[in-house]
Amino acid sequence: MFDPAQHPHRRYDPLRDQWVLVSPHRNLRPWQGQTEPPPAARPASHDPDCYLCPGNLRAGGQRNPDYDHTYVFTNDFPALLPHQDAVPAVRARTPAGVAGSGSDELFRSDVVSGTCRVICFSPRHDLTFAELDQHAVRRVIEVWCDQTAELGARYTWVQVFENKGAMMGASNPHPHGQVWALDSLPTEPAREVVTQARYVAQHGRTMLLDYAAAELARDERVVASNDDWLVVVPHWASWPFELLLLPHARHVPRLTDLVAAERDSLAAICAEVFPALDRLFATSFPYSFGWHGAPFGPPGSENTPGTEGWQLHAHLYPPLLRSASVRKFMVGFELLGEPQRDLTPEQAAALLRAVRTPVDGSASLSQGGNR
Repeated sequence: MFDPAQHPHRRYDPLRDQWVLVSPHRNLRPWQGQTEPPPAARPASHDPDCYLCPGNLRAGGQRNPDYDHTYVFTNDFPALLPHQDAVPAVRARTPAGVAGSGSDELFRSDVVSGTCRVICFSPRHDLTFAELDQHAVRRVIEVWCDQTAELGARYTWVQVFENKGAMMGASNPHPHGQVWALDSLPTEPAREVVTQARYVAQHGRTMLLDYAAAELARDERVVASNDDWLVVVPHWASWPFELLLLPHARHVPRLTDLVAAERDSLAAICAEVFPALDRLFATSFPYSFGWHGAPFGPPGSENTPGTEGWQLHAHLYPPLLRSASVRKFMVGFELLGEPQRDLTPEQAAALLRAVRTPVDGSASLSQGGNR
């Protein structure tokens, strides 16, 4: 008899319109591959050589203020540049979707305009987002919302994200995230525009609200939930302990649409889930985490693309597989065929539920401080 906890099978990802191979029987295989080094000693609360600590000189030559909670600045080495004035002129002189390469569809390129900012979560160099108290997390959430509102007035896509840990490419251990904004829609959200719009056209309902209700009813993959928010290891997860975080009580297209109570309850559920990751393998769990809100239309436009069926959500992709020293690699079949995982999403959710500590999110945190 087929048992999804024991036998290989494929699961459909409705957000990306792709399949994921699940091979639970492989989780017991011996490991003789790469192992990660143990974490370094805990840093001091202030590092005089850190580019992000208060009062320090950054690599780009600017000096940080003596900030005491959160601090946002334009990245000294941005991946995007704000050439807004030049972009329309270049596009007007070239065929649609083509820039500087003639009209051959096999060699398409396009100009892009944008900006990149750094969000320091705390002045404390020795903390991570998971170690911030609930009030400090609430401050970070407010910054996420403010940055999205400001940049969404000028750009089509605003990507709020955090890379935590050297394993996930973080170049500085100081607790920080980033926000990139650009005048084009990147590949991943472009897929989600199509899938969510298609679902609402077919069913008259929002895909992720239907999905959240079904997950809460099944209670197989739920890691944490409260009145407003749900965290699950999604049925289609590719990474071993991948998480999907979303509001489940009402339709919320973007971070900017969250009311104060929902921002409070978001801080509460973050204070449950992020420390649980650290407790799972008794390590500071690395990850890439980021928000997907509905795209913004051109400035002044009332026809914003993708908002009708779009539900705000965040993806969390942690790479560790079975311990603090063994990570999941997306290589071989994953690159050439489709994503593959060993541990089932149900098993991963059960492990995370076992180590989380519920947090009371009822109190107002709007004027919270910093640990």
